[in-house]
Amino acid sequence: MGRGKFRIYLGAAPGVGKTYAMLSEAHRRVERGTDCVVAFLEHHNRPRTEVMLHGLEQIPRKELEYRGSVFSEMDVDAVLARHPQVALVDELAHTNIPGSRNAKRWQDVEELLAAGIDVVSTVNIQHLESLADTVESITGVRQQETVPDEVVRRADQIELVDMSPQALRRRMAHGNIYKADKVDAALSNYFRPGNLTALRELALLWVADRVDAYLTEYRSEHRVSKIWGSRERIVVGLTGGPEGRTLIRRAARLAEKGAGGEVLAVYIARSDGLTNASPKELAVQRTLVEDLGGTFHHVIGDDVSSALLDFARGVNATQIVLGVSRRRGWQYVFGPGVGATVARGSRAPTSTST
Repeated sequence: MGRGKFRIYLGAAPGVGKTYAMLSEAHRRVERGTDCVVAFLEHHNRPRTEVMLHGLEQIPRKELEYRGSVFSEMDVDAVLARHPQVALVDELAHTNIPGSRNAKRWQDVEELLAAGIDVVSTVNIQHLESLADTVESITGVRQQETVPDEVVRRADQIELVDMSPQALRRRMAHGNIYKADKVDAALSNYFRPGNLTALRELALLWVADRVDAYLTEYRSEHRVSKIWGSRERIVVGLTGGPEGRTLIRRAARLAEKGAGGEVLAVYIARSDGLTNASPKELAVQRTLVEDLGGTFHHVIGDDVSSALLDFARGVNATQIVLGVSRRRGWQYVFGPGVGATVARGSRAPTSTST
């Protein structure tokens, strides 16, 4: 029995409609004859979401007592026994009540997938583990429930459910997300336009990173050497000279023109250790590129042009930024120089600075 397929609806913010989208997909699958059940879903008393449950088979929940109260969780054993083709499991980052089969709902989902059941689930961008600190700095709210990024990245399909901050705030004001007594507080705090814009940008950038990962994997498997750029990734070739600071700033400006642009500064060192580069200057440039949100890389290679091109291809660079050579005419007898060699050997655009 093969592993089940995993599909996730990733919400840019609470209330964008990821659960509604998941239920819409379930109805489409049922109409096509697919055996699809609701393993666990929270409609949060939202009328439109609740209506979408009509006509779908729901697996009864398992009740657990904890500290004098009764809670309901997904009944993993019941879902496994029913063994549908597809199971809907809402709120992937949820923490189960102590005494449950697993500590986290994503672990429940792993069991279903391992049993050959396809799973469709939902999660909001603020619940991804790697973004917890960033989300807290934006919203002032610490997320108590998170899911490891790798669990989400392993999904066979991820669909971003997005909505403009203005439209989401209108949904909130109309009472489509929270009850009336909570609307004003939500609009004044978590659902401020600035917060929603930042969360939306986080979601877009996280998904863009995932696209880059897929492109890298595909290029490797199919031995594709041509550069495919899903976003700007700019490599800066450094020599250790003071012009490197200008090159780094130029690359940062180029990266800013595209959403999610990335700067990678690279210094190619000879294997014998011989160099004219200033260690102090390289340290300054490392700090500069990191302050600008980029990364610094130290690569060993006796052929600077080849090493630089290999690095750029390996990271799927879209542009290479180099300094203009000030070689005297007679020096070209020994070769065309790094800049010309890189430009000739690369199909990616190469920028130069004096």
